[in-house]
Amino acid sequence: MLFESYALGPITLQNRLVMAPMTRSRASADHVPTPIMVQYYAARADMGLIITEGTSPSADGLGYARIPGLFTAEHVAAWRPIADAVHARGGRIFVQLMHTGRASAAPNLPAGARTVGPVAEAMAGEIYTDTHGMQPADVPHALSEAEIAEVVAQYAHSATLAIEAGFDGVELHGANGYLIEQFLNANVNRRTDGYGGSAEARNRFAIEVARATVAAIGAERVAMRLSPYGTFNGTGAFDGVEEQFLALVRELSTLKLVYLHLVNHESMGAPEVPNSFIVQLRGAFAGTFIASGGLDRAKAEALLASGAADLVAFGRPVLANPDFVTRLQGDHTLNAPDFATFYTPGEVGYLDYPTLALAETNSAT
Repeated sequence: MLFESYALGPITLQNRLVMAPMTRSRASADHVPTPIMVQYYAARADMGLIITEGTSPSADGLGYARIPGLFTAEHVAAWRPIADAVHARGGRIFVQLMHTGRASAAPNLPAGARTVGPVAEAMAGEIYTDTHGMQPADVPHALSEAEIAEVVAQYAHSATLAIEAGFDGVELHGANGYLIEQFLNANVNRRTDGYGGSAEARNRFAIEVARATVAAIGAERVAMRLSPYGTFNGTGAFDGVEEQFLALVRELSTLKLVYLHLVNHESMGAPEVPNSFIVQLRGAFAGTFIASGGLDRAKAEALLASGAADLVAFGRPVLANPDFVTRLQGDHTLNAPDFATFYTPGEVGYLDYPTLALAETNSAT
């Protein structure tokens, strides 16, 4: 089933393999996509669906070094060749909209931008900056209800620009401790107004972002990624986490989002996501369900065969293997990822992973 085509809303995927979103920090210092990103994504266009690295819908969300934005005409012009290159090879591509929220360091932000979050409480730990090395995470400005409405509108505007740039859709990043999950997570969100203090209130921001984005570009082009048992960026499970996320997913299903992408970081040291809960989430969502997290071919095929997932996402193996689909089909050995170059600028560790064809040519000479 891995290599069968699949209808995702109005588009057809050439197989059921998804390239998971992975921050690569290869945009320019001022957060504009670069030409090497065209080559990187085009090389992986035989994946059924590519989900781009996290891309900010506003200046305030650019809290990491060299992550791209999508909120200006310059961004649209720089992203368009990437979407075009993927389409030229028969691929499909969604852009992941990721606002870093409180996971930010001021030296990474453009002039005039500020770190924001649900509450004025800094995230523990440090964040890398190109100009000042490791820096403590900023104390965020706590968004007022009026400012929250502005951020919701920024997501919708960015989604509109994504379609203008040629993307097939957008994935709203509600996982990994970024802004949407900062509102969702009770360990972070200590508000007591309409956006915190209860499960329903904590879900409100995510639902409003989804609803506004659907209104802007259509539900068949909008998806969301969630990590209810993740621990990244100071999140973690909390009392009532399963009930809250089930209510959220039911609402996202009502909005007819095209897919739900569930993150399971158990293979990276996060707590196990109970299988009974995954089954409930799957049942609560009427659209396409994407599973991810530490998968290999056997696990992925089992998920598809059992109906536990419709699509399966791979991250680091695709990063290190531009011809991942070919290697998987032939059970070939995979290149190992070079962790030291995950976030460095330039082509090393980005465009120089060898394909099978290149390896064969090199061995012949």
